[in-house]
Amino acid sequence: MNTKKLVHLAMLTSLGLALHIVEGFIPNPFIGIAPGAKLGLANIIGLITLVIYGIKYALAVNLLRSFIAGIATGAVTSMMYSMAGALISTLLMWIVYKMFNKYFSLVGVSVFGALGHNVAQLTVAALIINNPRIYVYLPIMMLASIFTGIFIGITANFTLSKAKIHLER
Repeated sequence: MNTKKLVHLAMLTSLGLALHIVEGFIPNPFIGIAPGAKLGLANIIGLITLVIYGIKYALAVNLLRSFIAGIATGAVTSMMYSMAGALISTLLMWIVYKMFNKYFSLVGVSVFGALGHNVAQLTVAALIINNPRIYVYLPIMMLASIFTGIFIGITANFTLSKAKIHLER
């Protein structure tokens, strides 16, 4: 890996970490409807990394961001949810992006990632509390995922359109 690419990936990881931390200060937009739901701002960076560098580096950026955030905040349990969500959502986005790109735009790819993220997090929760009944919460989380996935996909599209101008120069 060349130095320029390494610096880009370090910057993407740092941006993802910053967005992850900033999001912690934003009130839940789905309060009362979907407690615990978040916008998933750091997923903008994961999606951008997937498009520019591919699956291997998107996984590295997303998992490293989740790990560092967990260590920095001392929230080890949250880190487990975050890493599971990052792993599954990144893999699912890559599959949809690579195999179904003629059917789904980047916004659709993002929605699939958001859906996968919530399934992964609820699976971790079900294992931790040893109770699969938590999946009753899944339809509510999936509804929130559609909105957050659309927002993240639109934001990633916009950012990539601006970044490509600079990457081509």
